[in-house]
Amino acid sequence: MPEELNYVDWFRHSSPYINAHRGKTFVILIPGEAQECDHFSSIIHDLALLDSLGIRLVLVQGARPQIDRALAQKHSVSVFENGYRITPQEQLLDIIQASAAVRVQLEAQLSMGLSNTPMAGARLKVCSGNYVIARPLGVVNGIDHGHSGEVRRIDSEAIFRLLEDDNMVLLPHLGFSPTGEVFNLKAEDVAIQAAVQLKADKLIIYSEEEGVFDLEGELYSELVAHDAEIILQNNSLPHFTQVALEACVAAVRQHVPRAHMISYNENGALLRELFTREGAGTMIDEDSYEQLRPAHIDDVGGMMALLAPLEDKGVLVRRSRELLENEVDRFIVIERDGAIVACAALYPFEQENAGELACLAVSPDYRGLNRGDRLLKGIELSAKQQNLSTLFLLTTRTAHWFIERGFSETSLTTLPAKKQALYNYQRNSKIFVKTLR
Repeated sequence: MPEELNYVDWFRHSSPYINAHRGKTFVILIPGEAQECDHFSSIIHDLALLDSLGIRLVLVQGARPQIDRALAQKHSVSVFENGYRITPQEQLLDIIQASAAVRVQLEAQLSMGLSNTPMAGARLKVCSGNYVIARPLGVVNGIDHGHSGEVRRIDSEAIFRLLEDDNMVLLPHLGFSPTGEVFNLKAEDVAIQAAVQLKADKLIIYSEEEGVFDLEGELYSELVAHDAEIILQNNSLPHFTQVALEACVAAVRQHVPRAHMISYNENGALLRELFTREGAGTMIDEDSYEQLRPAHIDDVGGMMALLAPLEDKGVLVRRSRELLENEVDRFIVIERDGAIVACAALYPFEQENAGELACLAVSPDYRGLNRGDRLLKGIELSAKQQNLSTLFLLTTRTAHWFIERGFSETSLTTLPAKKQALYNYQRNSKIFVKTLR
């Protein structure tokens, strides 16, 4: 029974993400290494699940290890230059054949529908074709790259029609020119351009590692593009992690809202990354123009302007400038172009190992893009750093928002004694609590 309840609890908490992702377009890069991992059948099942939830999928297929083996069998040596495999004419056919074999295998697995498998009853329609228009790299630094190319454009109009007809689209790492030539492309380049030109909501890259780790070995669950670029400059990442992170940064710098790195070696990583708050990899977003940071005294004026309309409506308890100045170290803010557009506060009750979340507010002009969720995540992180085990709040108008994010209603007697003594019975606020994991 406990395991069943854990499943029910997880499913309930995943519902906001299910609703948020429905109808969105995700570009997912599946490198050749992923197709040879122990969990690849589970990855296929997870893709089928995303399709059934109404997510529009564009899969980009890589084939590096398969091409390496095909060329090795012909005693042919691959030469790489600046990350590109040089493709002479005599190797092109072997590369095409290796890529085609991978594509057929992938399409076959996406067609499985046995009654005793997780894909029972799935009716996936998978389409592939000449949707990637390419041009030759040509001669770079005196080196002729042969039939290695770069993406010229993605036939986004044709792909949109397929997606609207509930098709899953498969893009190989091969591109075609208007003159009828075939070019070998970097799968990462195809994925980036597909995400950019399709205006996808996410680019997701399967890689060997879960994501990017700090010097202490802790996984970064989220990085803004600026911080990711600093990490890349240090050039201390494993090769494939470096390549994946470069692709993610390139995508968000071209206005793809989010890019994710997850591991094909971790069973269920895709579902955990998309449907749990903790995730399973590293997410990169383009928020260099916005900063989530601790508040300081110069922010008080902006915070007052942000809180005043909510105080006038009775949503928040009124706070004076003097009180805000005295408690400014309790606040975090989101600053955008010099303006305070969101804020929240954490008041710790150390004796009870509890913290109060208060004053969570987002400017009406800047609602969206999960700013409220970013504030909540920042407060939860701060609470954990202070070794607080629970987070509680009092609210009169926003109960459902917090319920959707894991809070449950509780009684006044569960609050710290000092907070109980200050409870305003006239406001009759509802009380919610969340256990911090």
